[in-house]
Amino acid sequence: MIQARNLTITIDRDTKTIVEDLSFTVPDGAKVALIGEEGNGKSTLLRWLYDPALVESYATVTGDASIPGTKGYLPQDLPKADRKLSVYEYLTAHCREDALSPKALSRAMKDVNLPFDLAYSDQQMNTLSGGERVKLALAVLLINDCDVLLLDEPSNDLDLETLQWLERFLKTVRKTVLYISHDEVLLSRTAEAVIHLEMVRRKKIPRATAANIPYDAYMQRREAAFTHQAQVAQFEQKAFREKKERYLAIYNAVDHAQATLTRQDPSTGRLLKKKMHTVTSIGRRLEKEQENLTEAPEAEWAILPKWLGGEVKNGRTVLAYGPATLALGDRVLSESVALRITGPQRVCIVGRNGCGKTTLLKTLVPEIERRGYNVFYMPQTYADLLPLDALPEAFLAPDGDKASVTEARIFLGSMKYTTDEMAHPIRALSGGQQAKLLLLKAILDRADVLVLDEPTRNLSPLSAPAVRTLLKEFRGAILMVTHDRRLIAEAATRVLQLTETGLVPFDTSTL
Repeated sequence: MIQARNLTITIDRDTKTIVEDLSFTVPDGAKVALIGEEGNGKSTLLRWLYDPALVESYATVTGDASIPGTKGYLPQDLPKADRKLSVYEYLTAHCREDALSPKALSRAMKDVNLPFDLAYSDQQMNTLSGGERVKLALAVLLINDCDVLLLDEPSNDLDLETLQWLERFLKTVRKTVLYISHDEVLLSRTAEAVIHLEMVRRKKIPRATAANIPYDAYMQRREAAFTHQAQVAQFEQKAFREKKERYLAIYNAVDHAQATLTRQDPSTGRLLKKKMHTVTSIGRRLEKEQENLTEAPEAEWAILPKWLGGEVKNGRTVLAYGPATLALGDRVLSESVALRITGPQRVCIVGRNGCGKTTLLKTLVPEIERRGYNVFYMPQTYADLLPLDALPEAFLAPDGDKASVTEARIFLGSMKYTTDEMAHPIRALSGGQQAKLLLLKAILDRADVLVLDEPTRNLSPLSAPAVRTLLKEFRGAILMVTHDRRLIAEAATRVLQLTETGLVPFDTSTL
């Protein structure tokens, strides 16, 4: 069980409170999802619950929490110190010595669906697929017999097959699990309760909600509550405006009568003064009534701008490639890759981790550019494209032209960037904010072909729907690699799987 009481988290850099007076309980054996927009403190909260020392360099946390039993933590990324370790060295470094028996190791490797001989491998951790690294990290937590699992984005970088395995693992593991995930399908199928961290009123006011209902039910209830509140607020505001208009008409009439009254009519003057006193009292009552009106719902809606350009006519050839061998150095990834794309198709490529999807995208970008298209390539590793020490507006408007900078700031505002966030270097932004920055760049560059490598991997389940809508509305062509099952279902017009023998149609009914 996890019990947290009156938690408040403040980021030291700008003394910004991102979580305030949060209390919640996670019962034994429950699977609870921690959700919220990028930069709202989810990872910080998870780290602090595991070990307060992990956040003391950048955040101040007040309140208390109790987690009886043994707790285990899976970080979002493989720590640098572990990347050069062999698999065997990694396991021996992180497993309790008294727990790491051959029997326990065998059982754990079976539970995470990995071959037993991998445990004794000399292969370096940084050469493993994302799915293999996540499974080994989970194996460590199982070997250490942790009662509580704190998992930060275990679904990141997983292929479709491993995502489906992770779903089964979360459903069946007999542990208390508090986890962060951006995969809406995973949340829908596994989260029994939700803790939602928000920043409302232009990201100035923190709000937290703990709901002991499944993820889908929570999102439906939230949307229904906001819809009802918006309707009530609209009705009350309309009724109040009509009442205020009648009041102002009376006030102006009495005021005009007083202004035009002659001194020869003192009796009427006394009556008007008494009437103005009554009217003024009504005005004060209206002011108090306005304070008690139902407010329009405050939520972190992800608002994205519209495309400025980008269009490929129906049927026009965007790419005609292959058949060709796809290789990485001396290693052959696929023997016969052939792909034809015409406008305005949205083609999605899936495949197991390490099969060469990113290599294929990088190979195809110059092929598309040779046809004269304005291509925007969004890499999986954002630092490959983003100048991390620059300000967001400098990336969007590198020429520094006043009109371009103004346009960039307007578009940043439309994506809910605050003035403070615009003043921070890009490296200080969350992964989701950096992803949105890249999408803004595609819009401002007027790209007509998008090549996207895992475009939603760092977006919260609250931002991802808006990005899906944005991509669906794009009138150019899209070639993307993604394991986001809702993005595939809603935005892709063709889905292909990269195999050792080439690209083949993928059956989306298995998702």
